[in-house]
Amino acid sequence: MRLRALLDTEALGLRLLGGEDELDRSVRGVMTTDLRDPSRYLSGGELVLTGLAWRRDASDSEPFVRLLTNAGVAGLAAGEAELGDVPDDLVEACLRNRLPLFAVNETVAFATITEHVVRQVSGERAGDLAAVVDRHRRLMTSGPAGGGPEVVLDLLTSDLDLRAWVLSPTGRQIAGAGDALPPRVGAQLAGLHLAATRTGRPGPHRAEVDGTAYSLFPIRNSGRGTLPAPARDVRESVLSDWLLAVAADAGDWPEARLDLLQGVTQLIAVERDRRDAARAVRRRLAQEVLELVQTGAAPAEIAARLRVAAPVLLPGLGTAPHWQVVVARVEWPQEDTGQPGSRAAQALLEEILVDPAVTGPDSADRIAVAYTGEEAVALVPLTALASPRPEEAGAPEESGAREQQDAALHADTLLDTVRAPLSAGLGDDGRLTLGVSAAVHSAEGLRGALEEARHARRVAAARPGPVCAAGHHELASHVLLLPFVPDDVRRAFTARLLDPLRDYDRRHRAELIETLEAFLDCDGSWTRCAARLHLHVNTLRYRVGRIEQLTGRDLSRLEDKLDFFLALRMS
Repeated sequence: MRLRALLDTEALGLRLLGGEDELDRSVRGVMTTDLRDPSRYLSGGELVLTGLAWRRDASDSEPFVRLLTNAGVAGLAAGEAELGDVPDDLVEACLRNRLPLFAVNETVAFATITEHVVRQVSGERAGDLAAVVDRHRRLMTSGPAGGGPEVVLDLLTSDLDLRAWVLSPTGRQIAGAGDALPPRVGAQLAGLHLAATRTGRPGPHRAEVDGTAYSLFPIRNSGRGTLPAPARDVRESVLSDWLLAVAADAGDWPEARLDLLQGVTQLIAVERDRRDAARAVRRRLAQEVLELVQTGAAPAEIAARLRVAAPVLLPGLGTAPHWQVVVARVEWPQEDTGQPGSRAAQALLEEILVDPAVTGPDSADRIAVAYTGEEAVALVPLTALASPRPEEAGAPEESGAREQQDAALHADTLLDTVRAPLSAGLGDDGRLTLGVSAAVHSAEGLRGALEEARHARRVAAARPGPVCAAGHHELASHVLLLPFVPDDVRRAFTARLLDPLRDYDRRHRAELIETLEAFLDCDGSWTRCAARLHLHVNTLRYRVGRIEQLTGRDLSRLEDKLDFFLALRMS
C-alpha cells in the first residue's frame, strides 16, 4: 500500500505535516516505538508510530530522524496525546531528511492504525503470492520446472509468515518449509484430520496439538493416481489423500487468503499425481509377478520376470535380494468388496512401506504393490544391513541368515507409528489387517511366502481393533487355530471359563481376570507373579484359590492352564 492511501483514510485521522512529494512510497509494515535508536528492529518500508517519549529536547529530533531515514522507513507518524502539537524541530528534521511526517490525533489509537496497515499489507501480499502460486501451478502441470511443493511452502513462510507442511494420511512429512514437524505431532494431526474428514465436514479443519493451533486443508487427489474417481467416497479417499497442515487458526481468515491456500492444495495435488504416475510402472510389474505366482507359473518363469523388472524394482542393487510378501486388506461393512477396497489397501500399504523409519531411506523407489480381489500385495526387497563380523567370516550361510533377519520387516513393529492416525480414519466401521511372510531368497519361495502372508493376515483379522497385523512366526503357534474356531464355539468356551470370574470381579472388584492373566504369563511362578502385581504371595494364593473354586479348575494342572490361556486369547 502507499502512504497516500493512509492519508486518504478518514477513519485514521492522519494530518500531513511534511513530505507531500514522498507520498507514493510503499508501506510494507508498521512499528510502534519510543526507543531513541530503533534501527536494529527496522528492515525498511515501515510506517513508524511514536508517542515522542524518546524526545528530551530539540536536539534529539535530528539524530532520531536520521536513523529512521538510514533504515529506509516509509514514513513517521507522531502522536499528539502526550505533548500536544508535534514539535517544530521534528517537523524541520523530517523536511531536511525528506521523511514524510504525519500527526496522529489524540482520539486515534495507534492500535487502530496498526490494524489497518497490517490488514491492507497482508491482503496485497496474499494477492501477490496468489499470482506466484498460480504461475507455479502452471509450471508444475507442464513439467517439473516449478521445483516441487517446497517452493510454494517457502513462499508461504517468507511472504505470509505461515509455517506449513504436507503430510500423508499416516502423518509422514512429505514436504515442508523450515524445521521439520516432529513425527509425533504429524501423526496426531493426521489422526485429527482423518477423524474430521470422516464426518463429511468441509475443510479446513481446526486442530490443536501441544498448545499450537493448526488448520488442516485436504489435498484432493484428482483420481489419476491410486484411487479411480468412481470409487472415491469419503471412506476411501480419507485413507489416501494428503493434507496441508498450517500452523495458524484459519477461522477468521478473509476469503482471499482461504482461496490462496486452496490454490496451494491444488498445486500440491499436481505433485501427488506425478508421484503416482512414477509408481505406475512398479505397480504394473508387481501385478505381472503376482499373477505368475498365483497361477502356479514355473519358478524359472517368475525368476525371469524378476530379472526383467530388476532395474525398476531394484534400482541401485547389484544382486537380487531376499524378498518378503506383505498382504493387506481394508474392510468396510455393508459394502461390496473388490476393486475399491483393494485399491484403498494398495494406497495404504504403499504409504506404510515407504516410511523410511520402517523400510529404510530408499524404500520409496523399491516398494511395489499390486492388488488382487480384496487384497493388496507388496513385494518387498530386503538388503543386507551389515557386513559379516570377523568371527563369522568362515560361516557365510549363518552370517547371511543373520543379515536377512536384521533387514526383515516385523509385523509387531510395522504399524507402531501409523496405528493411531489410521484408526481415526477407519473409525468404528472400517478395518485394516496385514500379514507378513518370512523372507525368501528365490523365486521358488514367493508362492509359499504369499500364502504365508495371507494366513498371517487372517490371524490378524481374528484380533480386535481397527488396525492389526500378524507375522509368519505366529503361524507355528496355537494362534493359527483360533481364527478358524466357529464364533459360537468360541463364545461358549470363553463364557464357561471366564464369565464366573467376570461376574465376581464386577461384584467385588477382586481383579481375578487380571490375576489369572499375570499368573499364566509368569508360567505359574508365585514369586514372580506376586512381584508383578505388587501383592503378598498369600494374597495371590487366595485369589488363585478363588479362581479355582469359581471355575472348578486346578491351575496346577497343565490342561487347565492351557484352557484358561486359550479362553483369554479368544475373549
